[in-house]
Amino acid sequence: MKIFLGPGGNCLTAKEKTTLGSFERLKELGLNAQEIEFVRSIYLSQKAAEEVGRQAKNYEIRLSVHAPYFINLLSDKKDVVNASIKRILESLDRAERMEAEVVVVHAAYYGKLEKEEAFEKMKDITLKIIYEAEKMGIKKTKIAYETMAKESQFADLDELLKLMKEVKSKMLTICVDFAHIYARNNGKIDYSEILEKVKNFDIVFSHFSNMKYNINTKKFVDVHEPINSHPPFEPLAKEILKRKINIAIISESPKLELDSLKMKQIFEKLGYKF
Repeated sequence: MKIFLGPGGNCLTAKEKTTLGSFERLKELGLNAQEIEFVRSIYLSQKAAEEVGRQAKNYEIRLSVHAPYFINLLSDKKDVVNASIKRILESLDRAERMEAEVVVVHAAYYGKLEKEEAFEKMKDITLKIIYEAEKMGIKKTKIAYETMAKESQFADLDELLKLMKEVKSKMLTICVDFAHIYARNNGKIDYSEILEKVKNFDIVFSHFSNMKYNINTKKFVDVHEPINSHPPFEPLAKEILKRKINIAIISESPKLELDSLKMKQIFEKLGYKF
């Protein structure tokens, strides 16, 4: 088994506030992954993406990419859907050039669609994206739809696993965001059940942080917080080690690499050697 840990975005404690500076800091901390964040814009040129990939290899950092937030593949506006597809394809292009394994995508909102109708539309759109990506020459990078925190968002884990099964493409996988699952279930999470569902994956791509609790509504909301106990990390680490799962865990905590380091220390306490 192999565990990859690192931040979503450049290290906060890097001396140089650059991607290369971030890789250097990860090496110092003994961390081995980073997600390149295109959430606001796809800021790397094709040439720059290739250079990021070369540097990541030098530092033995496993890369993933997060596509822009401005994506809604189920919008009732055709121009929004087309722009969303374009952003995903452009993210895939940069990810392929840097040899990142996945592009994580916040796929859609249900809007006025019933869940069954939304699922069928997502299947058709996903097949279209894969077709276009293959035409572009994308061979290594996969699309990873992320489990989402809100009931209004596509989708939960079961829906995404069903989509993978029906699309039947090696280019499609999922990103298990444990904090989102925790919030979607309003403070409940069964790590054993989740990991059982993905036990046959070669590697599980995931995000982890804590979620904010709204005292007034008595609900967890999709606001990322430092790792403490909502949800707890150590029970997840124990399940991963028990099942010998290959997993990449990206910290989406506001503390980024500092909480990746906290995860690393928990794994080491439990006997795992990085």
